[in-house]
Amino acid sequence: MKKLQLKIPVLLPQVPNEKDTCVQRLINDLEAEEGLERVHIADEKEDSVPLLCFHYDPDVISIDRIQSLAERTGAKITEKYGHLLIEVDGIRHTRHARTIEKSLLNIEGVLEASANAGGIIRLEYDKRKTNIETINVRLEKENVQVKKSSSGHENGFKCSDKTSDVLNKEEQSSQHPHHKDKDGQYLNEVDSHGAGEEHSHSHGGVFGKNIELMFAIICGVLLGIGFGLSFVAVPQWISLACYIGAYFFGGFYTAKEAVETVAKGGFEIDFLMLVAAIGAAILGEWAEGALLLFLFSLGHALEHYAMNKARKSIAALAELAPKTALLKKNGKTEEVGIEKLNIGDIIVVKPNTKISADGVVVDGQSSVNQASITGESVPVDKVPVEDIEKEYSEVDDIKDENRVFAGTINGNNTLEIKVIKAAKDSTLSRLVQLVNEAQTQKSPTQLLTDRFEKYFVPSVLILVGILLFAFLVIDEPFSASFYRAMAVLVAASPCALAISTPSAVLSGVARAARGGVLIKGGRPLEDLGELTALAFDKTGTLTEGKPKLTQVVALGDISDNELLKIAVAVESLSDHPLAKAVVRDGKERLEGEEIPDASNLEAVLGKGIKATLGNDKIYVGNLDLYEGLDKSTPSDKIATKVRGLEGGGNTTMLIRKNKEYIGIIALMDTPREAAKKTLSELKEIGIKRMIMLTGDNQKVADAVAEEIGLTDAWGSLLPEEKVEVIKKLKEKESKVAMVGDGVNDAPAMANSTVGIAMGAAGSDVALETADIALMADKLETLPFAIGLSRQSKSIIKQNLWVSLGIVALLIPATIFGFANIGVAVVIHEGSTLLVVFNALRLLAYKK
Repeated sequence: MKKLQLKIPVLLPQVPNEKDTCVQRLINDLEAEEGLERVHIADEKEDSVPLLCFHYDPDVISIDRIQSLAERTGAKITEKYGHLLIEVDGIRHTRHARTIEKSLLNIEGVLEASANAGGIIRLEYDKRKTNIETINVRLEKENVQVKKSSSGHENGFKCSDKTSDVLNKEEQSSQHPHHKDKDGQYLNEVDSHGAGEEHSHSHGGVFGKNIELMFAIICGVLLGIGFGLSFVAVPQWISLACYIGAYFFGGFYTAKEAVETVAKGGFEIDFLMLVAAIGAAILGEWAEGALLLFLFSLGHALEHYAMNKARKSIAALAELAPKTALLKKNGKTEEVGIEKLNIGDIIVVKPNTKISADGVVVDGQSSVNQASITGESVPVDKVPVEDIEKEYSEVDDIKDENRVFAGTINGNNTLEIKVIKAAKDSTLSRLVQLVNEAQTQKSPTQLLTDRFEKYFVPSVLILVGILLFAFLVIDEPFSASFYRAMAVLVAASPCALAISTPSAVLSGVARAARGGVLIKGGRPLEDLGELTALAFDKTGTLTEGKPKLTQVVALGDISDNELLKIAVAVESLSDHPLAKAVVRDGKERLEGEEIPDASNLEAVLGKGIKATLGNDKIYVGNLDLYEGLDKSTPSDKIATKVRGLEGGGNTTMLIRKNKEYIGIIALMDTPREAAKKTLSELKEIGIKRMIMLTGDNQKVADAVAEEIGLTDAWGSLLPEEKVEVIKKLKEKESKVAMVGDGVNDAPAMANSTVGIAMGAAGSDVALETADIALMADKLETLPFAIGLSRQSKSIIKQNLWVSLGIVALLIPATIFGFANIGVAVVIHEGSTLLVVFNALRLLAYKK
């Protein structure tokens, strides 16, 4: 396994030194994450700042991910390391992507490079040793063209002043035109194109992006003419000329790639195919050699086309946001580019048009189709915020009926929206960046097949070398041994194996994004499909997250409505969330009846309140409030009734008027409407254990669990105790996911196999820290995500069996002469295309 070690200064606000418990908490949180083997304080010091030493596996976790995890704990990793996501044209297939990876890793200062056939490259590098210009130059040498480049997240990996100075000097001395990005780094002018925008050609030339396909077709036509003429009375050299032409067009890109790879000291399948084709020509089997090159080049072109289909599914996300907005200023509206919008600007969104920026509604009411972001099929009603002057850019808990997202579609009425995020920081922009990054994260199966190939390819070459000398052992000419060796070379080439997992991961991540689920790479995609247990946070995940008035119990002669009026009058003086719930739901029940005015509010911390209503003294609170108040304590009958309601999961308020106890009000954080049905669906798809973790008392936990159908409920848990529970669950169950809001539950999520955050569209922290983010605050998205993951895992297995099975059958078939080069190459290329198109089935996965 590949391991890297690096030392990073870490800053924690208000922490005196590295021995502080906050540093230890940060280390514990980081070490819980898969891929981080060990985190500790290094011996040496730099600028009196503690140095954290990370021992990590770059195939499993990125520096950028470490940054997000550290920030979640309040730390800030100082700015030494850059994180770059580059969208390029010209990566033809998975093997070509691996060649580019190796080339980039040879640049001094590049710590990790990952490229995929979808055209996305992820880089992590030491800013003191290299820069974007060096990286761009290397990419130009690899004949790939940069379409778009972004240097990580707004809150992470910005240049330090020192690094910026170096870059500024380099920029001044450079002969090339550049412009700076937000981090003080510079990008080539070619980078200014939008994500998903068609820009340059895969190979250039008269046929543009399809030149490889055109060359393959010309090769096929020449092969067909040459083969047809061999049956007609024309000079043999005419057929030969057609075959030579077919060799040129079919072998052009194969030879180009083979030469480039060999020049760097590597061997890829292209080189092996070229050797086999040349070998066939030497033996005079021109037709078979031309057929090999035709099918190989056609297979590559179709593979490239198929992978682009999945890539375009992701690129389409970036095209959702309109390029302009109607800005309202001084009573007038003007059309401006979205990049010119500032936080606090008011934009006008006309009926049935796309919303240009993340914001809050300040005027107008409409329904908005949010399917592009959250996957919700039903439009969501939007109303203006209560305080239109308030600054909402830093507010985390904006109500769904007030918040809108860029790229969503307005309904039939005009809306005025206050911008709360710049275009580059919108939820849609972050989603596109994170989905692109997810493509480059290799899954456990892909890492396994990569390791397998490392040993398999040299073994094939040794076998071919032995077969070349078979004529010394068995009675046959060298030409027959040579032909057999070339046939085995074709048969054993692991093309299908190389593409089987990346194509499925790319398609799975793309389909999930369309359904409002962000899956951050192949590892969480595979892990999610193997889950046996799900742990849920209670408040806001399984429940609505806001208390509702459930029961009004009058004691004595007073009516329910009279009791409710007294409760609403007193509670309207308080800002407590429970008081607000009583006022909101109480007024709704009273349907416009007049509420008396209370005064002289006095709060008793954690117990309740007292106030004056007319000439009466009113007390509202729990049983503890009345224990030491005076001699008029509640009767055993009343106390039993209160405890009975609490046992059913309610929070109770006992109300007293002067010396008389007049009634009980009960509130409960009610389960989500979809909770019971969703948990039932999860059980059907094979989730054995569903556990609720909550800080509420065990009685409340049991009541909710029974109502919605959980297998376990663990109450009275502190946040750190939730972490211990997750660790214990992992010992009993093979894989455990933690489902929460991604903020309060972050430590438990880090310790689970997969952390799943709900409502991530409204939370930057959840979007950053979770392995899987459900963009909508809807529990019912969970079965779709797990079902898609199971299907992805199934398709990966199918692809592995097909690719390995074909190789296992073809090698002996070619060794013993049952299949020639023509048959071998047809089956070989057929299996490659089969696994790619099998993976594309994920794009059509239904919820």
